[in-house]
Amino acid sequence: MAAWNALFVISGLLLIAAAGEVYFRLTKPFIESDFPSHFVDGVGLIREPNSEMRFANWNDDLWIISRVNSQGFLDREPVSAERADDDCHIAFIGDSYVEARQVPISDKFHVRLEEMAARELPHLDIATQAYGLRATGQINQLPFYDEYARRLNPKLVTLVFFTNDFVNNSVALHSLKYGMDPDRLPYMSAQRDARGNIELRLPDPEYRRFLLPILPKPLLWQAWDRLVGVSYFAKWVNTKNLWSYDFNPQHRTWADMIAKRPCCVSLLDDWLSINSHFLFRPFTKEHLPPTFHEALAYTEFGIEQFKRRTDRDGATLLIMAATADWGTRGAPQFDRLSALAEAHGIPIISDYEYVVSQGHNYQDARWRYDPHWNATGHQWAAEAVLEWLKANQDVCD
Repeated sequence: MAAWNALFVISGLLLIAAAGEVYFRLTKPFIESDFPSHFVDGVGLIREPNSEMRFANWNDDLWIISRVNSQGFLDREPVSAERADDDCHIAFIGDSYVEARQVPISDKFHVRLEEMAARELPHLDIATQAYGLRATGQINQLPFYDEYARRLNPKLVTLVFFTNDFVNNSVALHSLKYGMDPDRLPYMSAQRDARGNIELRLPDPEYRRFLLPILPKPLLWQAWDRLVGVSYFAKWVNTKNLWSYDFNPQHRTWADMIAKRPCCVSLLDDWLSINSHFLFRPFTKEHLPPTFHEALAYTEFGIEQFKRRTDRDGATLLIMAATADWGTRGAPQFDRLSALAEAHGIPIISDYEYVVSQGHNYQDARWRYDPHWNATGHQWAAEAVLEWLKANQDVCD
């Protein structure tokens, strides 16, 4: 009897799985996200120009297909240099909040801003362009300005900043988070020379050969990962987070390896007190461990480099804190960013403060299972920038 019951249960589960597989294959356009990328000398990794990018978020029922432009960014084609000279051109530079894989290009905040400005500030003739790539900080993004944005002589350059930018600007923390060799990063980075001065370092096209070793998962988890890669139903089950595998031993191994490098000696002594998946959280605290003080120094260096470039080119530099619930004065991480901006004479705005000032709930700006902006969040971010532009129209002179 027990054997028959077990057979009945197994048969039922297999039937449910088969039905689920058929349902999801009929209703979902693809199973995995796909972000084709390529390496550009002096710039590093960016998206494959003119490729198709697919983003799948099963929890939020998102299946977005977007076209990468000819420069390698998820945006419309840039305007001509002649048109850019005639208008008030605004360049937005940032990470995943600017790349914004979660919404169609037509819903992105810089496109919405351009549309609203055409109605409310027509005399400024505002045009916008976005240069965004996930998992990058301001130092990594410097070539986005040098090689692409600068060609269009922007009147305003806006750095869109999120908390994890502190991490991405740090060679030690970035390498720890993504398992990369700190001496072989695929982006523009910075390191200290023998005298302790911070200097820029070009991206390495051979970075893949030097990725830090990945510890093997147990065989059962390896089999499950393979199944998730091919089965729509297994993918759906996996997104429910019914179980998880704690892979922190891998990060401890990476930390031991990174801490032996000349760039990072003793920097990671304190990292074990931090969940390696949320390396930006220390910036929410009043007191920072040494590693994170170093990340602040690199972040200031990146912001200062942008300031020097925009001053040289006659453009105004603005920082927008694209934040969740920390983007208000009094929050430690916002105050740290504000202090860096103030030290270099850079205005800073917070989309969070704008949203709250309008009586909105900031949770409505984000997806339920994804911290990035939904279409409403992009609209509110555009309104925040537009409000600043109305008060600072001279940037277009």
